[in-house]
Amino acid sequence: MSLSHFPSEAALLEAAPNRLAAQASGPLRGRLKPPGDKSISHRALILGLLSVGETLIDGLLEGDDVLRTAAACRALGAEVVRLGEGRWRVSGCGIGSLLAPREPLDFGNSGTGARLMMGVVGGHAITACFDGDASLRKRPMRRILDPLVQMGAEVLSEAEGGRCPILLKGASEPVPILYETPVASAQIKSAVLLAGLNSPGRTTVVETEASRDHTEKMLAHFGATISVEPFGTHGRKISLEGRPELRPAPLSVPADPSSAAFPMVAATIAPGSDIVIEGVMTNPLRAGLLATLLEMGADIEILDRRIEGGEEVADLRVRAAALKGVDVPAARAPSMIDEYPILAVAAAFASGLTRLRGLHELRVKESDRLAAVAAGLREAGVATQIIGDDLIVEGRGGEVEGGGSVETHLDHRIAMSFLCLGLASRQPMAIDDSRMIATSFPTFKADMERLGARFA
Repeated sequence: MSLSHFPSEAALLEAAPNRLAAQASGPLRGRLKPPGDKSISHRALILGLLSVGETLIDGLLEGDDVLRTAAACRALGAEVVRLGEGRWRVSGCGIGSLLAPREPLDFGNSGTGARLMMGVVGGHAITACFDGDASLRKRPMRRILDPLVQMGAEVLSEAEGGRCPILLKGASEPVPILYETPVASAQIKSAVLLAGLNSPGRTTVVETEASRDHTEKMLAHFGATISVEPFGTHGRKISLEGRPELRPAPLSVPADPSSAAFPMVAATIAPGSDIVIEGVMTNPLRAGLLATLLEMGADIEILDRRIEGGEEVADLRVRAAALKGVDVPAARAPSMIDEYPILAVAAAFASGLTRLRGLHELRVKESDRLAAVAAGLREAGVATQIIGDDLIVEGRGGEVEGGGSVETHLDHRIAMSFLCLGLASRQPMAIDDSRMIATSFPTFKADMERLGARFA
């Protein structure tokens, strides 16, 4: 791509509604704690709903996605109260005692919230309408609905291709099933297990590639009888005994590794940076980005390993480093599926080729992330190509030109990834819309500015 057509720095930094630009700001320095993990926050609210009594949650992510799940829990009969910053109380009504919601459940941009709650509704004799924003309406839900129908739920109406809005009638007597997931997906697995909670028998999910295991851990934390055993080379078999009496259990939500990914990569590519990211979950099934960055030569020190809320947690000291291109195997995708956009940014600053393999799941996230990442890198002057489901990035060895404007497609991770790129590129990088960042990291701009980032 010729650089002659890039807009000027002044044009990129000119204020526009919801537009945001980032420019090279020198070293990032200091400490920050990213918001609570989004995956665990959703599940904490849902299991609070399904318990009888009060569940206290500390460190809940207060982004729009999670707040939509909180509202859905209220609509299904729970009392959900914010006690203070990140501190929430859920007074649940228990398995089998949910109320039919009077209005559609609007999940905004949250695929996780919608899909997990479909599992909850699918296992109860209630009917609910699931809907969301324009982005969520494009995302496929049939992979969630198919096993729920096997368990006795009925899809009364749906948009073309099994998309929202969806009217779902739950099973009055959910059938316990053995279900093998067609792809490695914690959302499919979780929906089946959540439906199985109200089933009079054992529900089993088999996955040939292990996906994140927060639902299994949290079900055990709340008193369910659940077992996990190896299956094949990389898979697992998860079995849940139906109709447990879930006990309210206090929960501390660790910092989200998917949110920590942005300051982690920003500090790696911005020369002279030295930051500490506090309390990051290091669950091995979520640590793919950390492993990949270390392979690329990142300077990341893992400090104070500990257990919080049943999850492995540590502080990460990140210093700027020269990266080299690597070949990332497809088998690593389940442990870092949300981190590929920011990993592609790191690859742009590495020396040599980086090949990210097996990214078919990126095509059905909040946007077609595979296409959006490639387009954004080209806007920054980085050569890239998509071959099948692989993304190939020709690293510039720390000399990324920047100067482009990126279309985010209402995707928070695309937005934050290219803002981080702009913190280390020669020219600023702009994104067309910053509003959706609040879905997962509402304090992103303020937290990064405290480290020394410059946005306009």
